[in-house]
Amino acid sequence: MIRINLLGQIRPKAARRPVDTGAAMPVVFIGAGLVLGALVLGFFYFTWQNQLNKENTEIKRLTAQKTELEQTKQQVELFEKQKDLLQRRVSTIEQLQRDRTGGQELLDMVANTVSRTENLWLTEMVRKGSVLSMEGTSASVNSVANFITALKRSGYCQKVEL
Repeated sequence: MIRINLLGQIRPKAARRPVDTGAAMPVVFIGAGLVLGALVLGFFYFTWQNQLNKENTEIKRLTAQKTELEQTKQQVELFEKQKDLLQRRVSTIEQLQRDRTGGQELLDMVANTVSRTENLWLTEMVRKGSVLSMEGTSASVNSVANFITALKRSGYCQKVEL
């Protein structure tokens, strides 16, 4: 419906009734608290999620580094085994070189001594380290005594036993 003011006076506005905010204030504070709590929890959630992602990428990196180091460790162990094998071979060769020296000189000395002794024949000669064992036959005891004396005089044999 349309109203027309013919008096020309401004009609006083009706005073508004005061709104009762007493009951709404606790609801506003509770809502503001919930919003603030949600913001704080959201901040902590995203912060911890970011930290969790960083830790997961660090774990992946360290796991990859661990596998790489395990492969390197296996290679080092393989090289150590090869080194030990080669070291044993070198030691064996060096031992053979040390044991080999004097063999020809020893045989020459024994051959000369046997050929100078009459009625003496060697049938077996075995060298084990620094011990030389000989077996043979003789026509007389004097031939064996002469052979022992010749061995002592040669300088190669330190202790001669019958």
